[in-house]
Amino acid sequence: MVAADRTLNIAGVEKARLVALLVPALLLGGAYVSQYGFGLFPCEMCWWQRYAHFAALVLALLAFAVPRQARTLVILAALGIAASGLIGLFHAGVEYKWWEGFTSCSSLVKLDGGNPLDAIMNKAPLVSCDQPQWTLMGVSLAGFNFLFSMAGAALVLALVARSGARARG
Repeated sequence: MVAADRTLNIAGVEKARLVALLVPALLLGGAYVSQYGFGLFPCEMCWWQRYAHFAALVLALLAFAVPRQARTLVILAALGIAASGLIGLFHAGVEYKWWEGFTSCSSLVKLDGGNPLDAIMNKAPLVSCDQPQWTLMGVSLAGFNFLFSMAGAALVLALVARSGARARG
């Protein structure tokens, strides 16, 4: 019976580990398709959301590389996913004018040894953090990141908790 419980525990953590890898990978993939496929350039707060997903992705990959620490790494990955979601909530609130943001705009510019001001003024798209570039039924990309990230983080944590409960009970 102990071997069966251990197998259930491992299977639950493996599912959580896979979800912890897929959620940030898919959300980052969507962000890059939006950027390079549809010209929706990220603002500064968009980048903050991506950074949290990058961290979660690294932690999830480490959970595969270091199976003995998988449970801890998966929980940390879930927290990284949730952090991105909370940043997305803050960003969406700025877009909906519920509160003020920290920044007003950002720019993606390559400085090729020329005048930086000319490059910014003439080449780079300026992206305002308080103006959504795209919405679906009133929900911006930041809002969708909040919804998907929080659901993903909750699923990962539920799978980890379920695997721990099976191992104990």
